[in-house]
Amino acid sequence: MKITLTLCCLLYFTANAQTPLRLKLTEIARGYTSPIGLFAPTDATDRLFVMEQGGKIKIIQNGIKIENPFINISSQLDGLNIAYSEKGLLGMAFHPNYKTNGLFYLYYSAKTQLNQMDHESRISEFKVSSDPNIADAKSERLILTIPQPESNHNGGQMVFGADGFLYIGLGDGGGGGDQHGVSGNGQNLNTLLGKIIRIDVNTSKGYKIPAENPFAKSENIRPEIWASGLRNPWRFSFDRATQKLFCADVGQNKYEEINIIEKGKNYGWRLMEGNHCFDPPEGCDPLKIASPIAEYDHSEGICIIGGYVYRGREFPSLHGYYIFGDWNGVLWYLHQNEKTKLWDRGPIFTEKENNEISGKINSFGEDERGNIYIVTQKLFGPKSPTGIIYKIGY
Repeated sequence: MKITLTLCCLLYFTANAQTPLRLKLTEIARGYTSPIGLFAPTDATDRLFVMEQGGKIKIIQNGIKIENPFINISSQLDGLNIAYSEKGLLGMAFHPNYKTNGLFYLYYSAKTQLNQMDHESRISEFKVSSDPNIADAKSERLILTIPQPESNHNGGQMVFGADGFLYIGLGDGGGGGDQHGVSGNGQNLNTLLGKIIRIDVNTSKGYKIPAENPFAKSENIRPEIWASGLRNPWRFSFDRATQKLFCADVGQNKYEEINIIEKGKNYGWRLMEGNHCFDPPEGCDPLKIASPIAEYDHSEGICIIGGYVYRGREFPSLHGYYIFGDWNGVLWYLHQNEKTKLWDRGPIFTEKENNEISGKINSFGEDERGNIYIVTQKLFGPKSPTGIIYKIGY
């Protein structure tokens, strides 16, 4: 059942960053336990796969919520604190050829046997069973394991690019201020932490390094690295039209930022937080760092949630608008100014006469047709059965 939350249908267009988009949210389904992702395979079934932090993935098909999970890996996860946790089932990606090979990939937090490590992040391949709505949980092929020294800043987003390679976001290892080593994990090219990596999973064992990776032939640098200097990349996505990779990087205590990720570039953390020197607090060189396309301070939000550039057919006037938000329930857009080429930021107004929604924004999602969804939950915590999925429109 779909519930229209607002009658607003007027969409304003201008390069003025203060001009709002007036959109409406349509409730698609509710009752999820801490949903933190929504994904869709390119198999012409129009199904939506909702990922719950506790280890289950559930399907919405023809507008109907299917209660029996597509897969349940809850028994494989490291423990989740009932009050707050950044661990769990954190990422999912369907293989570009999912329609024929049935392969998909999960990123999750598992127990570790390593001393001085809190847990480990695993990237694994799975395959669907003969029932298209049930995965074969025993088909797991472990691709990559990353030791995690702290419980937080785990990243977890996974996206296949148009090149067929898998892009994976990894946080800086956690704690506060990236106090790992001399310069922090974000600036250390000998670790995968604090990076976006790019690997080729089209192999029967492990993974391969794409020859075009920026450090594929470098010594003493992890060849998987595509970009560095990230703190906690919480959701990134490719623009279907331009193939630009938009990444929201959660800030430390003052600034939240959005970057367009490019091959081999350094996005600053922990030297910088957004456009501002962080550690060292003075003397850093912004000219050596790739600048974000947008930032905001903590008077406006506390934790950025990355979204998508709209490229669907249903709402053509939204084309080119990057829709994103903050965990506290605030929605924004970015739109590139044709004259300056800078990205203007403005609020999105929904059912209220402001740009807030009721509840926490955990993530965004995109269906086969390019429509954008918001993944939310009303009440706090990784085991809260208050999750609601909304579709964006006008």
